[in-house]
Amino acid sequence: MDKIAKILQLALMCIILVSTVIAVGMEINNMFLNQSVMLADLLLMFLYLEVLAMVRVFWNQQSISITLPLLIAITALARFIILQGKEMDPSALVYEAIAIVLIASAIVILRLRHSDKLGLKKRKSK
Repeated sequence: MDKIAKILQLALMCIILVSTVIAVGMEINNMFLNQSVMLADLLLMFLYLEVLAMVRVFWNQQSISITLPLLIAITALARFIILQGKEMDPSALVYEAIAIVLIASAIVILRLRHSDKLGLKKRKSK
């Protein structure tokens, strides 16, 4: 059962990898055809880059730390705000801003938890 699950995970990662590369190509083609590069386009390319990084990390370590999906979520929210900002009431953007702050706080807390700066070193078990 474990072997089947591992094969399915790797197959899905291959599908995600190929799909992301295709999406990057399509986005570059759209930017070339439109002859313009907007901030939303750059953020979308950054999202694709983070997805590729997540695939690489999973492939190497067979696990994913929570940091990469959180970075993807922050970038996706920022892109959403930029795309919707012109059409939305500014007070509606408060919820998206709060979501970004919460996700960023989670990243900081996770980073500090694994940092030696707080003096929270792992205790050696005897």
